[in-house]
Amino acid sequence: VKVLCDSCGGRRFNAETLAVQHRGRNIGDVLAMSVDEAVEFFAAHPRIHHALRLLQDVGLGYLTLGQQSPTLSGGEAQRIKLVTELARIRPGQDPRRTGKVPGTVYVLDEPTVGLHMADVEKLIRVLHRLVDAGHTVVVIEHNLDVIAEADWLLDLGPEGGSGGGRIVAQGSPETVAAAKGKSSHTARVLRKFLEERAS
Repeated sequence: VKVLCDSCGGRRFNAETLAVQHRGRNIGDVLAMSVDEAVEFFAAHPRIHHALRLLQDVGLGYLTLGQQSPTLSGGEAQRIKLVTELARIRPGQDPRRTGKVPGTVYVLDEPTVGLHMADVEKLIRVLHRLVDAGHTVVVIEHNLDVIAEADWLLDLGPEGGSGGGRIVAQGSPETVAAAKGKSSHTARVLRKFLEERAS
C-alpha cells in the first residue's frame, strides 16, 4: 500500500531541501525528470551526462530519475545493470590485452521484452560494445534481430519443456539458418528472416 506523504506531497524531501535549486529546479523536480529530459539538463556535467546517455542507449530514456527499483520490469533492471558495467569501460579498453582485468561474462534473460524496435537496435549496439571491450555476453532471447547479430547460436529443442532441452543446431546465424530438418524451429524462421533482411 502506498500512501502519499502529507508533508512533502510525494516529493521525498522537506521544505528546506526543496528550497535549494540548480538551474531553477530543486531535487524533487530533478527526480521527476525522465532520463531523456535530464540528458539535456545535465549536458554541462560530463560524468552525469555520460551515465544518462548510456541509459538512453539501452532504451531507458522514458524512466524517471527517481523511479523506484521495485517498479522496474526484469528487462529494465537488467539494462540498468548493463549501464553500470558500461560506465566502467573506458573507450579502447580491452581487458584481454591488458592482462590485468579479466573479461566479465554477462548472462541476460530476454532483455528485449517490452522494447520498441528502435530500442532493440540500441540494445544490440550496447551488447556489441561489451563484446568489443573484451567481455562475453550470453543472451537467452527469441527476438530475431538479436539472434541474427549473435556470434554463436545454441538452439535448444526440438520443443519446449519436457520435449526439449537438447542442442538441435549451433553455429553462426547463417549456419543455423542453413540447417535442414524439422528439429530446429529457429532455423526455419531465422532463414526467412535473414532472406527478408537481405532483400
